[in-house]
Amino acid sequence: MTWALLPAAGSGRRFGGEVPKQYLHAAGKPLIEHALDTLLSHPAIDGVVVALAAGDPLWPGWTSLHGKPIVTCIGGGERADSVFAALQALPDGVADDELLLVHDAARPNLCAGDIDNLVDVANACADGAILAAPVRDTLKRADEEVRIVATESRANLWRALTPQAFRRGVLRRALERAKVDGVIVTDEAMAVERLGLHPALVEGREDNLKVTTPADLALAEFLLARTK
Repeated sequence: MTWALLPAAGSGRRFGGEVPKQYLHAAGKPLIEHALDTLLSHPAIDGVVVALAAGDPLWPGWTSLHGKPIVTCIGGGERADSVFAALQALPDGVADDELLLVHDAARPNLCAGDIDNLVDVANACADGAILAAPVRDTLKRADEEVRIVATESRANLWRALTPQAFRRGVLRRALERAKVDGVIVTDEAMAVERLGLHPALVEGREDNLKVTTPADLALAEFLLARTK
């Protein structure tokens, strides 16, 4: 049994505006609906838990999609808090050795082939796996005056994407450890790495972008119009 977790309690402060970015529309639907549609239409995924802000007025009340359940819970102030809340809200039948996929609610252009590859690798790797893309741009290090001080090697550097796939027990231990240590993790892999584990990198499509700025939303609109 494989479930997906969708942290969607954020306010989208970096994007700006009154509407949290997961509810912004592209290609006729909210970003979060695109994400849910791709996840729940995939045969490997049995259901989704969505972590929402308390009193979220924009959640349309979905309880199922493609004949599969959507469960909701109240998330937290940080991403890790929302993912942990979603973990706790999983049905009783989801065991500690079952694979979970954590996906960004504002990442609408996920493709089924990337899910296939991720699940295959994560099932074979006890430490889990994440979708990622090799860094292809030249990297510059800046000083406090925003002047270049060095060109950094991009060898062996990857950009983390989502979904990120881990067994339930591993993910729970990782998030609990980070919480106890007072560390704010920026993704699930960071938490798992702190246990001394080494998740696998699975190359995903570059157009699996996360909407963070208005320019990202325009690009997402363009991409979804071509693929959806």
